[in-house]
Amino acid sequence: MMIAVKVLLAYLLGNFLFTFPAWEKAKEKHKIAAWQLYVDALLQFALIMVLVYDLSFWNWALVITYGHLILETAQLYSLKENSRRENFLTGQAAHLLLIAGICLIYWRNSLCLNDLNWNHLLLIVTAVFVLTTPASSAIKIFISRWSPQAVTADTGSLQEAGKYIGILERLFVFFFIISGHWEGVGFLLAAKSIFRFGDLKGAGERTLTEYVLIGTLLSFGLAMLVGVVYLRIMV
Repeated sequence: MMIAVKVLLAYLLGNFLFTFPAWEKAKEKHKIAAWQLYVDALLQFALIMVLVYDLSFWNWALVITYGHLILETAQLYSLKENSRRENFLTGQAAHLLLIAGICLIYWRNSLCLNDLNWNHLLLIVTAVFVLTTPASSAIKIFISRWSPQAVTADTGSLQEAGKYIGILERLFVFFFIISGHWEGVGFLLAAKSIFRFGDLKGAGERTLTEYVLIGTLLSFGLAMLVGVVYLRIMV
């Protein structure tokens, strides 16, 4: 199980932290001819090896890296401007299935004992990272079809405030759940409703209110899912 967590963390770091917008544009433009595509693959391999910290895993890491490279190439060639959301969600699902499949095969063919404290820490780090940039990107793409562009043209809001509010609320929800304080989730949701939805309703912005509500429920739901999965793994 912990091998899968380590490989998942490597994938998330490579695709959401160690990534550059200019590189993504270059890959979309040049596709298989883009050198950035292969540098990303090498980075993915390096991250897996560093986190797994077992030289005997190199062949499995290579298979996973090749798999990611093939899947990302397929995404680039199937990408259309009006289907970015579907492309992103399908691609992420395929990458996760690849990781799960390879790690399952590895687990069934080897006995790998890991230090419990290190595993616990790594699981916490992976869960927290999932709830930051990856979750923000997934939620943003998922709700993009309902984005009220005309309404939000000039709100006077702090730059990217919504993104960081979402990250913080997911982290709060996650730690409330793993510490057994589910009531804190209800308190946090109520507090956000008072500060956010009250203002929107008062301004008569029904479309924007519904948009924010969808994003909030997705954010809370994802955080609760990660928290529950964490608890199940640690049982």
